[in-house]
Amino acid sequence: MKHMHLLVFLGIVLAAGSAHAQQQDFSKVTIKTTKLTESLYMLEGSGGNIGVSVGEDGVILIDDQYAPLTPKIQEAISKISSKPIKFVVNTHWHMDHVGGNENLAAAGAVVIAHDNVRKRMSTDQFIELMKRKVPASPAKALPTVTFTTDITLHFNGEDIHVIHVDPAHTDTDSIVVFPKSKVIHMGDAFITPSYPLVDLSSGGNYDGFISAADRALGLVDDSYKIIPGHGALSTKADLKAWHEMLVGVRARVKTEVDAGKSLEEIQKLKVTAAWDEKRGKGFIKPDNVVEFVYRSLKPAGH
Repeated sequence: MKHMHLLVFLGIVLAAGSAHAQQQDFSKVTIKTTKLTESLYMLEGSGGNIGVSVGEDGVILIDDQYAPLTPKIQEAISKISSKPIKFVVNTHWHMDHVGGNENLAAAGAVVIAHDNVRKRMSTDQFIELMKRKVPASPAKALPTVTFTTDITLHFNGEDIHVIHVDPAHTDTDSIVVFPKSKVIHMGDAFITPSYPLVDLSSGGNYDGFISAADRALGLVDDSYKIIPGHGALSTKADLKAWHEMLVGVRARVKTEVDAGKSLEEIQKLKVTAAWDEKRGKGFIKPDNVVEFVYRSLKPAGH
């Protein structure tokens, strides 16, 4: 199961929706629903974890996976609420998180995201890590409400804060906080199956993962449930461990950069060894994460 999850993670995290749809049989995907509170749920299928807020006002989704899964997602939601899906919040622009936008907008939902999500979805993109072109999304899939720094939705008795964080996974990243319910959805600014994936061609930066974790840790207490972009439901302790790993890897790479070593020399030193057992078996390998840190410390052209 773990192996399969990592294979799926490899296929989805940066895939163009249409390209990936040809590779995966979505008919075999099942949607798993986990109840977090009386009004909040987490859905797992293929793609990024979905947050669901239900209540008198209707339904809000945080991310929506792939277009072919929309009927299954709608069916899973119908079992926890008879109300319509009013809003979809995208945590970033990658297709495994926004693929259902067009379908859900057609069904009446308003799609909300950071300004940069709409910008990147509006134009052709090239994802360097995967050497893959991602064509512009159709107009009906684009967010219709965008924001610069943050936005709050007053819905289902909750003040839901959508907060843009420093470029981390991409330059489109947001986290979503439900302070009354004590739940936070981190998008791909926090994942559990591997080291962080920095999509450099989407404006991502390793240091942003540290600042996003800092920001989130300042907003949560030990009772919070944390939904990662991929992987298992987590706790503040899990997020702290992630933050410590991020800071530790950066410090070790920086020491070697300051000593004048090249990227290849640093990769041979196994500076991530302390975390490789837990993190190094996923899609992002130790050499990858060392390169991400190296490129944040020595940007191209500097």
